[in-house]
Amino acid sequence: MAASWGAVDLDWRIIPLLIFGWYLLLKRWERDGVLDRWNATRVFGFILMVRTKKGLDLLEKVAKPRRFWRIYGEISLWVCTFAMFMVALVLVLAFVSAILSPPDVDPPSASELVAIPGINPMIPLWWGLIGFIVALVIHEFGHGLLARGHGMRIRSFGLLQLGPLPLGAFAEPEGEELFKAPRRERQRMFAAGPATNLFASFVLLIMLGGIAGHFATGDQSIHVKGIIKGEGADNAGMLPWDTIETLNGTEVVGLEGFRDAMDELDAGDWVLIGILHDDGTRETVNATLSDKYTYYEELGYSEDQLDTLAISPGDPFLGVEGLSSNTAGIDRIAGPLSPNNDFSTLQRTLIAPFHVVTIMIIPFEFQGVAMHPNEEAMLEADDTWLGNLVGKEGLLLLVNLMFWLMWVNVLLGFTNLIPMVPFDGGHMFKDMVHAGLSRIRALGRKLKLWNFHPLWIDQISRKASNLSSLGLLFILLFILFIPYF
Repeated sequence: MAASWGAVDLDWRIIPLLIFGWYLLLKRWERDGVLDRWNATRVFGFILMVRTKKGLDLLEKVAKPRRFWRIYGEISLWVCTFAMFMVALVLVLAFVSAILSPPDVDPPSASELVAIPGINPMIPLWWGLIGFIVALVIHEFGHGLLARGHGMRIRSFGLLQLGPLPLGAFAEPEGEELFKAPRRERQRMFAAGPATNLFASFVLLIMLGGIAGHFATGDQSIHVKGIIKGEGADNAGMLPWDTIETLNGTEVVGLEGFRDAMDELDAGDWVLIGILHDDGTRETVNATLSDKYTYYEELGYSEDQLDTLAISPGDPFLGVEGLSSNTAGIDRIAGPLSPNNDFSTLQRTLIAPFHVVTIMIIPFEFQGVAMHPNEEAMLEADDTWLGNLVGKEGLLLLVNLMFWLMWVNVLLGFTNLIPMVPFDGGHMFKDMVHAGLSRIRALGRKLKLWNFHPLWIDQISRKASNLSSLGLLFILLFILFIPYF
């Protein structure tokens, strides 16, 4: 299946041996002059930093409309400032939640703590590598465009590697020019990288919405993801991922058709269900419906909650979970931009930013794939120009490519907005504190109330940056390792 393309089963315990082998190889390349020929150096002993002049000519051409890129930088700064404070707020809330209600779930494995494709079971090797390489290039090109937009020169682009795995990338500006640049311009440059990742994720979401329209939607069948033990569906022999085709001989058309048919029944009735198993066999089963009100009451729902859910005594309950249309997989990924989801243009616009964030949980929900294999199997290519050109497998390949590119861009964008050094958010926060203190100093001088020394402002902004970095590092480590205690 296209969703799991590139997934590997790598034992994380051999990672130290691989890193040691990579270290020995780097030492040999360094001794033989190979790294000098590549314009590369070692960082922390075992990370390879490769510099290149390639891309600088393209950067110069793209950066020509300097005024446009300055406006882009200002928009990026506003977007990233809001996102940076939201990221910090989420981290603080997660920290408080972990203290007040320590998690009682099993702690993550060592491989799940590193966002390395192929090692982290939630990030397939090849999709992850493609996503990280593209996202890193986009990120650093964004920095480079704003640097050139403000007249700062870029010496080289570069990549940080641990073996074949890309750990990071960089656009290397002239250090003196970056240091002397006005703080507002420097903030724009730092914001441009993560902002470009986030903007790219929106473009990818739009493309996913377009691709979703090329899957067949004529078949309005529905399927169930789970069967509740001891209820009618389970006793009748229904299985997860069964497609419900008929109820009492009447064809079921979509979720509304199923609900309409169930509204004609009561608790205690029996119903003949025509089902299609995921192995392609068909069967008609006889299920006795239970009382939906009683089922939820036994789960602990209060009378007021059941009233809010419009559940009354005697309502029929089949005992199935996750009732979905056969295009649910692609609809979940494309979200509000899927043509199968009924939203207005305004609703699509308002929901899209939140959807881009919520797609982050999909690989964790489906164990490292964008869609469950059964959901992929239910899809068919529609009779459109793209569907006829590439077929179902080609469409799924495009969906997974767009999904993982979007997923990694969101991950990289928000990670870099954590307000701690060395992330872009840390540099932005430091300059923001300095700018705020400078405005306070200017106001005090104007009102003749106080007059801070500029060096005092530099010192305070550095200390604020260091303290925030240390504090957030402690919060991150606490959140990651509290499940182990």
